[in-house]
Amino acid sequence: MVTTSAIAVRDLRKYYGSKAAVDGLTLQVPRGCFFGFLGPNGAGKTTTIRMLMGVNTPTSGEIEVLGLRMPEQGVAIKRQIGLVPEDTLLFDHLTAQEYMEFTGRIYGLPAAMTRERMRELLALFEMDGQGRKLIGEYSKGMRKRVAMAAALLHRPQLFLMDEPFEGVDAVGARLMKDILLDLVGKGATIFLTSHVLEVVERLCDRVAIISQGRLVVDDTMANLRGGTESLEEIFVRVVGGARSTENLEWL
Repeated sequence: MVTTSAIAVRDLRKYYGSKAAVDGLTLQVPRGCFFGFLGPNGAGKTTTIRMLMGVNTPTSGEIEVLGLRMPEQGVAIKRQIGLVPEDTLLFDHLTAQEYMEFTGRIYGLPAAMTRERMRELLALFEMDGQGRKLIGEYSKGMRKRVAMAAALLHRPQLFLMDEPFEGVDAVGARLMKDILLDLVGKGATIFLTSHVLEVVERLCDRVAIISQGRLVVDDTMANLRGGTESLEEIFVRVVGGARSTENLEWL
């Protein structure tokens, strides 16, 4: 499988015992795309991202990221991606500056370049006055800003973002969205999971929906908007989430 896509997976499966978390997923994400990867809780979104990162090993199937094979070329892939996980796995006893300096060393950036980019990114995320504060003292929204700033430090071509707006206030979310849209405009690819479908509908060029580890929708937002349903209505219909309260007479 050789493609020019940012992400290409074919017949991807991940089993835990006899349970399939991801069940035969085939998907292509074009380069320069803002891609929404949606599904209900437990659908397999985070498991898929962990396999794209090389953290989880697939039971079977093929993964290609930026033209490279995972896991065979996993180190080269990791050098070119930025990650904002659902749980911001930061070091609470470091300051934001120390964490970003540590991140720069991981990616082999010269110290002077790391410091210069760090100052610019902290200013961009409106954190230039808080860089010396311990991460453990930050709110969840501020932790997300640090995680995203660190993910940008090495100028990756692809961003994997698992619920990046969760716990972020409206001002911070607007700032992050503007930065992400600017990145896509410059040719980067964003692979985003989010339960906030209105945000996905506004930001994304293309959307895939999975349910019980299987792909049920894969289309452009332009095509999806061409129908009579909103993205939320499509999502509820295809994952079977509609429920009636008629049988709860007391409610």
